[in-house]
Amino acid sequence: MGLYSRRQNSNPLPPTISLPPPFHTRHESSPTPPLPISPPPSTNINRRDSLPPAFPPLSPPSIASHSRRDSYPGPFPNLPSPTHSDHHPPPLPLNHTRRESCPITFPFPVSPHHHLHHDPSLFPSTSSSLNNHHHYLLKCRLDIRNKNNNDSGLIWPFSDIKIIDDDDIRETAYEVLFTACRSSPGFGGRSALTFYSKHENNGGGGSGGMSPASGPVSTTSRVKQALGLKMMMSSLCQRMISRGGWTAMSVPSSPVTEGSPRSRVLPRRTMSMAEVMRLQMGVSEQSDSRLRKTLMRTLVGQLGRQAETIILPLELLRHLKPSEFSNPHEYHLWQRRQLKVLEAGLLLHPYIPVEKTDTFAVNLRNIIRSGELKPIDTSKNSETMRTFSNSVVSLSMRSPNGAPTNVCHWANGYPVNVYLYISLLQSVFDLEDQTLVLDEVDELLELIKKTWSTLGINRPIHNLCSTWVFFQQYVATGQIEPDLLCASHAMLNQVANDAKKEKECLYVNMLKSVLGSLLSWGDKRLLNYHEYFQGENAAAQIENLLPVVLLAYNILGDVTISDGETHEKEDKTIADSSEDRVDDYIRSSLKNAFEMIIEEADAKSAESETEKEITDVMLHLAQETENLATKERRNYSGVLKKWHATAGAVAALTLNNCYGHVLKKYLSEMMTITVELILVLMKAKKLEDILVQMVVEDSADCEDGGKTIVREMVPFEVDSTIMNLMKKWIDESLQYGNDCLLKAKQTETWNPKSKSEPYAKSVVELISTAKKIVHEFFQIPIAITEDLVQELADGLHKIFKEYTVFITACGLKENYIPSLPPLTRCNRNSKFHKLWKIASPCNVSCEDPHMYGIYESNSPHSCTSRGTQRLYIRLNSLHYLLPNIAFIDKSLTLTPGLIPSDSRRRGSSTTSYFETVNNSILAAYEHLSEVASYRLIFLDSNAFFYDSLYVGDVANARINKTLTILKHNIKLMTAIVMERAQALLTKEIMKACFEAFLMVLLAGGTTRMFNESDYVSIQEDFQCLKKAFYSCGEELISESVVDKEAEVVEGVIALMGMSTEELMENLTNLSTEMDGVTGNGTKIPMPPTTRKWNRADPNTILRVLCYRNDRVANHFLKRTFQIAKRR
Repeated sequence: MGLYSRRQNSNPLPPTISLPPPFHTRHESSPTPPLPISPPPSTNINRRDSLPPAFPPLSPPSIASHSRRDSYPGPFPNLPSPTHSDHHPPPLPLNHTRRESCPITFPFPVSPHHHLHHDPSLFPSTSSSLNNHHHYLLKCRLDIRNKNNNDSGLIWPFSDIKIIDDDDIRETAYEVLFTACRSSPGFGGRSALTFYSKHENNGGGGSGGMSPASGPVSTTSRVKQALGLKMMMSSLCQRMISRGGWTAMSVPSSPVTEGSPRSRVLPRRTMSMAEVMRLQMGVSEQSDSRLRKTLMRTLVGQLGRQAETIILPLELLRHLKPSEFSNPHEYHLWQRRQLKVLEAGLLLHPYIPVEKTDTFAVNLRNIIRSGELKPIDTSKNSETMRTFSNSVVSLSMRSPNGAPTNVCHWANGYPVNVYLYISLLQSVFDLEDQTLVLDEVDELLELIKKTWSTLGINRPIHNLCSTWVFFQQYVATGQIEPDLLCASHAMLNQVANDAKKEKECLYVNMLKSVLGSLLSWGDKRLLNYHEYFQGENAAAQIENLLPVVLLAYNILGDVTISDGETHEKEDKTIADSSEDRVDDYIRSSLKNAFEMIIEEADAKSAESETEKEITDVMLHLAQETENLATKERRNYSGVLKKWHATAGAVAALTLNNCYGHVLKKYLSEMMTITVELILVLMKAKKLEDILVQMVVEDSADCEDGGKTIVREMVPFEVDSTIMNLMKKWIDESLQYGNDCLLKAKQTETWNPKSKSEPYAKSVVELISTAKKIVHEFFQIPIAITEDLVQELADGLHKIFKEYTVFITACGLKENYIPSLPPLTRCNRNSKFHKLWKIASPCNVSCEDPHMYGIYESNSPHSCTSRGTQRLYIRLNSLHYLLPNIAFIDKSLTLTPGLIPSDSRRRGSSTTSYFETVNNSILAAYEHLSEVASYRLIFLDSNAFFYDSLYVGDVANARINKTLTILKHNIKLMTAIVMERAQALLTKEIMKACFEAFLMVLLAGGTTRMFNESDYVSIQEDFQCLKKAFYSCGEELISESVVDKEAEVVEGVIALMGMSTEELMENLTNLSTEMDGVTGNGTKIPMPPTTRKWNRADPNTILRVLCYRNDRVANHFLKRTFQIAKRR
């Protein structure tokens, strides 16, 4: 149950909880440290301040009856066992420790719910082990400086007193209390009240809730009600009996002798408040007896003397003699304690500052130093004692203004007074279960209040010390009892009221120091609440602690003092500052929890001695972050929402930014996209969606709907990151293609890869690279958009097109066509006959026609050069490229799961990513076919065709040999060129042959002349040439194609069969028609050479006449065109 819920169920209403303004910056691990406090200035202490409103006025119960025995100041005798017997247990042995405290023989404590019936034989148990255990419990509870619990991290907020330990403080505090209460019943007053427990309604001398010595006893504690503390299940007496430890409360030494009747009076089941206080303070009966006797001897007849007028250590030193102790060593230890107390109260931490050169201070310091080695002489005639007494009295009786006073200032200097007072306040806790406050707390506080005048305590200081005591007890007991924190919060509300009024410097410094220590401890846990608050009670612990911390910050914000002036409060309201502080706690704790996840992952990796892949770490981190968000929402956000409207949203925001920072660093180290990287991004996307949903749901009731928090969230930008990585991957992959292209340009020799693979090695590598890129592209586990496909396709398109250009970079067909010789007319008297006579069959050797041995056996008579064969390999490479590009295009187009994109709008007439490059490849293929064909005919076969056909005369230079070479070249071509490329190449070879045949007839040079009678032979040779292509088969070239291409040649051959007169007439008519000239006697212009030869072309007819071996033609050409004759 949380602090709010628990306090709502109690009466009266809980103190108002105020929320503090900002006190520390975001993500601080600790608040302002405790402030060292200097000795207070000389101020008058109001010794009559009353208890705080939370503490009801307490008064001792009314006395119903009075007897001489009731006024006896000593403690009550032991109670008998439940079964009455005349047998009395033997007296308890006196057990002394170094501090002579707590020789009490408490047995081992048992659960407060233990059944009250015990074996009577257990009651007188006095085993030393039980004594030791009780002493250990007592020292743990009275460890006021928390020395035995350093692991708690709670810092003691008050200035340290090094010369006095906790035992000294405890025993001195009891002596101060006893002296202040000496007139009260049970401490030495004439009416010794017996204490009847609130839990006992009958037995031991009373019934019906009435004690025989007093009026009605309340069944509840008003102090506990005000602080929200639960009542205990049994009284202190009952718990003592249930532990078997009642016999521990043995009767102290008294004037009554052992044999007297009073010594045999049966013990009653009641205790005086003096006995309760002695037990709670852990003071031995021997020390208590010595104290009682000393005060009785010293203050006899001075019962009304004020406690603040008594210098208690001095009185004890004067009247207690070594003979009253068991041994000299025990006395020396006791004397040293008294001297240390005086040294601390008068020299080290005096109420009124004292100069070091003060004579009394010097004398006192010297005497105290001398008492360290051996006891000082305290007899009446001792000069040392007189000097000591004068020094102590002189230093104690000083007043701030120098006026005479009877108030002694030996225990009211800071921090001595606070040490003593806190030791007294700690007596309200049960010895066995230190999380519980005694039901007798009202009476105990009423007694403790009597020490205010001696210790210089007022109500604000009391409230502040009570706050610290409850909070320290909550920490020291392991934070298992939320009621203690509830009580501390209730007292802190009183401190908040006091802080608004009390501006005295010492109090303000004490307040800042206490709150600083409290906040240091609280902030350390709240800034990392995921580590400190776990389990089922985590939310309840935070709900209890957070109001205390926020209220403490609020108080500090109100009382901060600098150079004596109060700082102006910030403009932020308390609610705003509290929300900011809770915001800090959420962010800091989640950040620490996130870092802990990373550290644990590193530790596991180190333990296994194997370094995990960074991808595995990122996936694990994302899952753990998701689990942490779920844990935060389930365990913490609900309670934190009471102070922060969007606690869950802030938690989600913090985790989002923490993981986003790690993700950003991870991405910066990733050089390229991988499947593992995509898995990390997908997991990050899922985590981001979960965290955003948490923000939206938690901010639904906010004014802006959580937009402010959402704007603070650093988006993971998974989609854009993936898109950028994909583009980067595409660029890198295309660079591999470009590298392959560059390598081809630098190293490609256009040799076939193998006999079964007659294409270039570079084209195989290029296509393999492209296919690999496309395959890996679709293996990436993301949603592929058409935009990405288009970007990849564009890059591949560019590579393919550039490679196509590289393949076609082999020259033009015009480079192989011979230039036209000048036109001349035939002359029978020329050197033609001489040339013809010496002419022999062509023995010109071609460039080595055998490039590879694999082709030599198939075409032993071919004259295809190596260069031409390399052109064939280029053709094959183009044809290898074409279907593979189609395959890649299909992969890009038909792969399922593509996300349509509005940015890509292909026309309805095209469905291919590579339509342009396909057209380029087809054009390149035609170009390469032309170049290879013209090279084959005009370069490789030139000696057998253009240079030898019809040279001299037609009859002796027919086409038979040329056809043989042609057939072998075609056969070799079909052996090299891929089948799909053979048809176009065969057609281009045919066209080149027809072109060469026309050039033989029309531009054969001076070695050729034709008669009209040669027409028949020429026509027969051309028909043989046609048949050579007919024989290639329909799969290579059809007869119709051959016939169509042969029409032009056949038309020219027909001109050669015409008479000279007809040729002259046709030339004249065509020339005049083209120039628009009419009439006889008009000069015929020279027909231009277009190389588009046909029977209707004037230039073609002119050339036929130039090569006609005829006188009439010779005369016509000379007269009409002044064409020179052959030489």
